[in-house]
This record gives sequence, structure tokens and C-alpha cells, in this order.
Amino acid sequence: MTRISTAAPAIRTQRSAPRPTSNPMRRIALAGGLLYLLTFAASIPQLKLFSQVVDDPEGFITGHGSTTPLLWGNWLEVITALAGIGTAVVLYPVTRRVSRTAAIGFVTSRVVEACLIIVGVVSLLTVVTLRADLAGATGARADAVQVTGHALVQLRQWTFLLGPGIMPGINALFLGYVMYRSRLVPRLIPTVGLIGAPLILASATGTMFGLWDQVSSVGAALALPIAAWEFSLGLWLTVKGFRPTAVAALDGPAATRPAGTTA
Repeated sequence: MTRISTAAPAIRTQRSAPRPTSNPMRRIALAGGLLYLLTFAASIPQLKLFSQVVDDPEGFITGHGSTTPLLWGNWLEVITALAGIGTAVVLYPVTRRVSRTAAIGFVTSRVVEACLIIVGVVSLLTVVTLRADLAGATGARADAVQVTGHALVQLRQWTFLLGPGIMPGINALFLGYVMYRSRLVPRLIPTVGLIGAPLILASATGTMFGLWDQVSSVGAALALPIAAWEFSLGLWLTVKGFRPTAVAALDGPAATRPAGTTA
């Protein structure tokens, strides 16, 4: 007699292998590095693009030359300002674990730098408007237009000194301290930034008191360490990311201490 089994057939289930989760610290480092490189790349062409209006603002107002380089330069300035803020915001979840004071200071200094850059952009865009609307003015009106245009260009030059000329030194003091203390990147990189910070501040002071021009051999030499710091940091974060041992130290017992004990 044949027996019919009523037991349900065994159903074999195959569990899919867990998907590898991406490292959030690596994503932060990559985003911060790319934004640093973007600020570096976007700021390089501006000296050439702005040279015509800076060298001869009165002539530019009266219609000499094209406005296209000036417009492109201003657009790159906006990119530089926004990317600069982005570096501080993206890195904040990491920097605050080392020092909340330095992390907030870095965000604040980046915002101040961006605001100064945008003021310079607005002043040069106003020059473009003056040229378009009043380039054909004659007599006293033409003189007033040229004086106004010259004043707007000089306003941009002062924002160029106070923004990209001074604030990178302040940025380096905050972020360089964090990177040096945490060893998230090789200490040589933030050391260059910490050395370059007083040098670029001294350069800006000399420019302010008329000892040399910001765009000069002396100014370039004193600004070189800050440029090397920002480029090397952006390149390291993009290619290598944070050092694993330093990240592990952030997750260790020291990371769980009370907030009030953080520098």
C-alpha cells in the first residue's frame, strides 16, 4: 500500500550576500578633497580674466575690450566661494570630533571669506552694468561714470586682499590645527599650512600698508606655502582619504569623553 506523505516539501532559501557598505569617512574625505581642488582650480584663471578691468578701469568703462572674460571670472569667483563653504561644511562631522571650537571657527572663516568674494563679484558686475548703460555718456556724466567705475574696481581689490588674501591664513590655523592634532593626514601637510598662515597674514599686512603689491614676487612667495597646503590637502583627501589609524582613534575611548572637555 502506497503512503502519501502530507509533509510540505522543504523549501531552500538562499540568502543573498550582504552588500558591502561604503565607508562614510571615505566619502567625507573624497568630497572635501574634491571641493578643495575645485577652489584651487577655479581661483587660478581669475588674475588673467580680471587683468583688463584692474589695469585700466576707466578704459574698460568707456568700452575698451570685451566683457566676456570679466563675466567668466566672476562666475569662477562664485564657484570658488561656494566650494570654499562646502569644504568646511563637508568636513565638519569629522573636524568637530577633534575640536568643536576649531570646527566652528573653520566654518565661520570660510563663510566670511565667501562673503568678501561675493562683494567683489557684485562690484565688478556693477562695472559691467555701468559700461552697458552709460558707456556713451559725455562731459561731467562721463567723468562721474569713470570715477564710479574706478571706485568699484578698487572695492573689488580690497575684497581680494581681505578675502583670498587674509582668510586662507585664518582657515589654515583652524583646519591645520585639527589635522595636525588628529593625524588624519600626514603631519607634514598641516605643518605647511600652519607655517604658511602667519606668512600670508604678514603678506596681507605689508600690502595694506603699501610695502608691496598683493600680486607681486614678494606676495607670491609669502602665499606659496598656503597654496601648497591647500593643494596637497585636497589631493591627499581625494586620492588617499583619512588615515585609518587616525579614524580608529576618533572612534576610541577619547571620542566618548564629555563634550566640555573638547578643545
